[in-house]
Amino acid sequence: MNLSNIKKEFPIFNNSSLVYLDSANSSQKPQSVINRINDFYSNEFSNVGRSVHALSIAATNNYENTRVSVQKYINAKSKDEIIFTKGATEAINLVANTFGQKYLKENDEILITELEHHSNYVPWHYLRQIKGIKVEFAEIDQHGSVSIENIEKKINSKTKIIAVTHVSNVTGAILPIKEISQLAHSKNIPVLVDGCQGAPHLKLDMQDFDCDFYAISCHKMYGPTGLGILYAKKKWLEELPPYQGGGGMIKEVKKNNITYADLPNKYEAGTMQTAQIVAFKESIKFIENLGIENVMNHEKKLMDYAVEVLRKNNSVKLIGNPKEKSAAISFTIEGIHPHDIATILDEDNVAIRAGHHCCQIFHETLGIPATARASLGIYNTKEDIDRLNSSINKCKKIFNLK
Repeated sequence: MNLSNIKKEFPIFNNSSLVYLDSANSSQKPQSVINRINDFYSNEFSNVGRSVHALSIAATNNYENTRVSVQKYINAKSKDEIIFTKGATEAINLVANTFGQKYLKENDEILITELEHHSNYVPWHYLRQIKGIKVEFAEIDQHGSVSIENIEKKINSKTKIIAVTHVSNVTGAILPIKEISQLAHSKNIPVLVDGCQGAPHLKLDMQDFDCDFYAISCHKMYGPTGLGILYAKKKWLEELPPYQGGGGMIKEVKKNNITYADLPNKYEAGTMQTAQIVAFKESIKFIENLGIENVMNHEKKLMDYAVEVLRKNNSVKLIGNPKEKSAAISFTIEGIHPHDIATILDEDNVAIRAGHHCCQIFHETLGIPATARASLGIYNTKEDIDRLNSSINKCKKIFNLK
């Protein structure tokens, strides 16, 4: 891969010294995605699945073509297993709401982990309040990951679903999704995976993972905001009730009865975010043209380099040391608040994130209020890591640290 050419695909880097190390928050967008959104709104716009005129038919076809592209990219059995949502948060809420409505009762247990983003905890907390279910946490280990052994210890006869992150957005720890699915299914427990950090950085294969649900955030995959994907095994989508009611998700409406549309329309109520969905096909094409194996190799080398450089930097403490790690690294500097670190780095045009990264339970478990986080995208280079390290040294100098 010619990294300089890849960077040129992203207009935000043109004639700019920006070092963008906040891709776990949201990735930058290549020109091809931006152009596709603009072209659709300028020349092709119509609502989908409603009208019979040429614009609507073309828009519907492009909309469904993206669904097929997603199906192939993640190796789902059927395009009907791909549901468009407004984000991964809505995808997880969809499962929690419908699964909870149909299958959960008081004192049933949901098993999550101490690594989870709030989006994979708060929806289950709602069920705790509404239905009296319990939320159990598999503990993190000394490496900032969660082992399958820790998950297994928490499973009992009341466990009704296991919901875990694929990749921690704090430590970058990669969880063994296939093994977790095998363990859960041996006990007839379904598995939901928060794939927000997995999807941009790892090869996805739903038939190999064998999880029941997988949530994707498209704006972290070089795609548009306001769009998510829920992969769900067809048997669940057929069994679970609709999530929202409205146009497009119905088959027939009578005064005394309503029947629902076939999959996947059953879960796509109202006017959908058509332009974003059409453009997301370009995001998939962008990653496919690079080759996900190339992306993984590049990011691993860069992450290994970042860990090596920052470990040598006095006063910098890396958070977690998982054996299997993806493209995020969190750290603290003794005597400097992470928000001050991020502010000073921003003066050098180095963009990182500071805070608890929507993972407050993880930070409280470690006894720290916040961390600074540098996270990678395909456009990052070793020079970006060197700039990060140089800015950290500037930060330490301001605070009179060695």
